[in-house]
Amino acid sequence: MIKHILLVSFFCCSLPAWTAENLKVGMTTALTGPAAALGIDMRAGIESYFKYINDNGGVQGQQLELIVRDDGYEPEHAALNMRHLIEHDNVVAVIGNVGTPTAIVTVPIAEENKILLFGAFSGGDVLRASPTSRYVINYRPSYAEETTEMIIGLLQAGIVPTEIAFFTQRDGYGDAAYQGAVNALHTYGFNNTDTLIHGRYTRNTLNVEDAVATLLDADITPKAVIMAGSYAPSAKFITLLKKELPDIWFLNLSFVGSTSLKNTLAENTNKVIVTQVVPSLDANLTIIDEYISAMRELDDSRVPNEVSFEGFIVAKIFHRGLLNITGKIDSESIIDGLESIKGIDIGLGWDIFYDETEHQAIHNLWTSYLVLGEFKSLDWKMLSSTAGNP
Repeated sequence: MIKHILLVSFFCCSLPAWTAENLKVGMTTALTGPAAALGIDMRAGIESYFKYINDNGGVQGQQLELIVRDDGYEPEHAALNMRHLIEHDNVVAVIGNVGTPTAIVTVPIAEENKILLFGAFSGGDVLRASPTSRYVINYRPSYAEETTEMIIGLLQAGIVPTEIAFFTQRDGYGDAAYQGAVNALHTYGFNNTDTLIHGRYTRNTLNVEDAVATLLDADITPKAVIMAGSYAPSAKFITLLKKELPDIWFLNLSFVGSTSLKNTLAENTNKVIVTQVVPSLDANLTIIDEYISAMRELDDSRVPNEVSFEGFIVAKIFHRGLLNITGKIDSESIIDGLESIKGIDIGLGWDIFYDETEHQAIHNLWTSYLVLGEFKSLDWKMLSSTAGNP
């Protein structure tokens, strides 16, 4: 049993309360549909930290209120939700939205209305514009960083580029992941990327059979497939393809949600890899004890996982930005507060730094693989032809 550790209180009761109203923070995410587990878990992580802050006096005497609207992981619904949150709910910021295809429509709305979009659960390039957008600030690494990690690992393990295939969602998420991998292959001297096998499927469906057939019909049998999908279609794709190609490795981006993927796969499925943007929950870090304690306080029936942990981290960084505000709290002052975070360790073991041009908190990745029903740290040498099955 993990030791219950009291969380360190960061709130400051001496600051003036500018209004008796709650500080309203918005979120549009998938609460229904095939990606629902991601939205539900991300919301839970944010709510767990907000509850802790509210139980200890709030911020400037105000309570943090998270207003969540379901978009079903569909851009059209996300756009409507975003406008409603801004125009009718009067939120001071939007936090923890899930998805790249939804970000494609919510980012312009945030910029148009000068409302902060913070800590989205996406590594898409649309959230990482150059020059930096004042109104978009991230926690997690990009999909380009994740796929580059995968390409380097595969090449180091002796897998050649022609033995790498792709399985991606047919939208901005899949495009971002695929392009990140292609760019990495170009960097390492392989330019014939248009010849590589690429199976696709439609968002919010389980129609992966055509993608499976694409890989099975290929002239060169792939040894590894880089995957940019949500957990349900990804699990189906893995299950179907393993029946014919039992030795292939499946490399999933963090968006898949490793716990949701594991729970959807058959027991004892192996050769499944996920790049993670949060530390393992068994790591010896202060923030993990804080997170588990906060989740118990919110709902002791919920099992901690990497997605709600990310939500907790995002909320904690957001709160750290609020603490840097001495005047009225609004979207502009929150951005200024976050950009004032320079060299602060919130318990992850390294310093977080933001400024006017650096709007991403971390560039670290933790790579894991599924063995005996649990995710363990991965050594890329495991993929080499001389290594035995883990």
